Amino acid sequence: MKEVNLAEKKIADVVLRSKRQVTLPKQICEQLGIGPGDVLELVVEGSTIIARPRKVAALETLREIRQAFERSGITEEELQRTGRRIRQEVARERYGVKA
Repeated sequence: MKEVNLAEKKIADVVLRSKRQVTLPKQICEQLGIGPGDVLELVVEGSTIIARPRKVAALETLREIRQAFERSGITEEELQRTGRRIRQEVARERYGVKA
């Protein structure tokens, strides 16, 4: 495995094995904070494969959602209040009870 530092990006050569598996270098796993059992999200852009930890993708999505709410002017408290009200209405309609 050949490893090079380019503009603070780690680049490593890995081998695609017979069952289409690759082994990620320990240093890269440590840098990303990932280990056995963690899920990676793969994206193909042209002839490039981009792999990133799913937890990073989830955090980015949450950040985007938070920014969308901030732009909309809706507060977290308003969202929670509305969610409780709708949950109570659904429970009342479906089960005839107050949730």
